[in-house]
Amino acid sequence: MTMSLPMCAIDFTNDAMGPEEAAIADRIAELKQQMGEDLLILGHHYQRDQIVMHADLLGDSFLLSELAAKSNAKNIIFCGVHFMAESADILTSDDQNVILPNMRAGCSMADMAALNEVEIAWEEILERSGLSDPATASEGDSCLIPVTYMNSAAELKDFCGRHGGIVCTSSNAAGILQWAYDRAGPNGAVLFFPDQHLGRNTGISMGIDLEQMAVWTPGQENSLPDDVKIILWHGFCSVHKRFTVAQIESFRKENPDGLVVVHPECPMEVVQAADANGSTEFIRRYVAQQSPGTKIAVGTEINMVARLDATHDELDIQCLEPTVCPCSTMYMIHPAYLLDVLERLAEGEVPNQVIVEKSIQHGAKVALERMLSIKQ
Repeated sequence: MTMSLPMCAIDFTNDAMGPEEAAIADRIAELKQQMGEDLLILGHHYQRDQIVMHADLLGDSFLLSELAAKSNAKNIIFCGVHFMAESADILTSDDQNVILPNMRAGCSMADMAALNEVEIAWEEILERSGLSDPATASEGDSCLIPVTYMNSAAELKDFCGRHGGIVCTSSNAAGILQWAYDRAGPNGAVLFFPDQHLGRNTGISMGIDLEQMAVWTPGQENSLPDDVKIILWHGFCSVHKRFTVAQIESFRKENPDGLVVVHPECPMEVVQAADANGSTEFIRRYVAQQSPGTKIAVGTEINMVARLDATHDELDIQCLEPTVCPCSTMYMIHPAYLLDVLERLAEGEVPNQVIVEKSIQHGAKVALERMLSIKQ
């Protein structure tokens, strides 16, 4: 592996583990050392500590996409969810293997946007709005630009690539939407899927009025303003939707000088009531910049919040919703599954390989590379 990139700097020990957990951790470390540079383990911030301790590189979906594209490792184990591993497979070479420790680790938000539903909506919106498909537009036409969140299936990324669109993450959504509007023309619009909250919050941050936004729900009657600028798919994150303004008000009542930072997948009212909002990478940096003694409520997945609290002894960090559950699909990546795929790799097998069909790789890669080419 020839990357010159920041490695995972988080240090964990297995002192607090039970005998079985410690034995698994020791064996994973042994196999990692045995495989050397042929192996790269990518870990998402939402993973449990017992996975993060083995990650070579740690980040959000945007950073990990970049790292996958730059890696020369033969075997890339992606400790995240299925759509992330798909993106890694698209961006890496044919002689690299992308492996997901548990093939059942999906994403409920991604499942809310099916290709056939998006295709039906696309045709109806084009007909009703009078906008053009960028793939067939003439010079000077106002266009509808499709933008899919990274949290979507490869076939939707392919759809965007084939129709002049692009992929975004919570780290770069504003820059991506600006790219889309630059190509849509003065009267053009964006179809944003699958997360309505990230799309709405990003649009507001760019000065787009709520009256110029519309939510599209498949199978229902959907209205479109004449001057619509962004059409939001009806999807959402089940974890981030749980955070509320009432929780923020309760925290502020007990901690008048405290700070609240949330993820932009949270509902609009929550984002507007917080002191700051941004991606998991943004939240990590925001917390690190605060003065010792600061009390911070964080509105995102509990594993990341707990890790921030453990990392920053000088701060008082808590989850905005103390009873919020971990991301259930991220939690499917258990150390036992990681060990299993490593053992099988050591025996010459390539288990749980995520392979995106060639028929959809081209368009998906176009959409992903458009995203990666935009400097934030």
